[in-house]
Amino acid sequence: MKAYLFDFDGTLVDTMEGFADIAGFAINRDHPEMSFEEARHNYIQTSGVPFCQQIEIIFPNHPANAGTVEYFEKTKIEGFFGQKFHDDVRLTINSLRQRGDLAGVSSGNFPDLINQFVEKEKLEFDIVMGFEAEKGFEKGKPHFDFFLEKFGLNKKDLTFVGDSLKDSDKAFEYGIDFIGVCGLFTHEQFEARHANAKTVQNIKEILSI
Repeated sequence: MKAYLFDFDGTLVDTMEGFADIAGFAINRDHPEMSFEEARHNYIQTSGVPFCQQIEIIFPNHPANAGTVEYFEKTKIEGFFGQKFHDDVRLTINSLRQRGDLAGVSSGNFPDLINQFVEKEKLEFDIVMGFEAEKGFEKGKPHFDFFLEKFGLNKKDLTFVGDSLKDSDKAFEYGIDFIGVCGLFTHEQFEARHANAKTVQNIKEILSI
């Protein structure tokens, strides 16, 4: 058995461009010295962790951070449930599970939002994990440890699929395989971060790797 954990936003669902616009506006609103374009760029460059952690990278310990996060999290929901799983995503997840592999979600988004989305779209996963700050349960080692223990697997059995450089960092630091979905970042950017990084242009290419 092989197992695949997928990042959610930007990997399974095309939400990142909209999220980047919201983040760019929120950051520029609270920090007018930073242009919308620069704020949006900084959001993309730090993507792969929850926004509450991203804003601390961009503006460490700034008193406005809580308000920026609150605006972002409330506003992003407006367009979130208007998205859908594309056919290639459905094909990939269903094909993996039909051949006996595991397919789960490991996201920096909140689990209640992801579960509602998955239920709405009627696509089945073996597990859905999101960011639970109070438990310290987040994408990376906490999710990977829990998943491997739950299904009795070893690191060699697991591949993490994501669309950000930080996603690749989490996989390589943990010692599991990684596949980058190009979009926010190019193959060259993934490869510059980690030599010989595997990438795909379309998620269904995973089935032939």
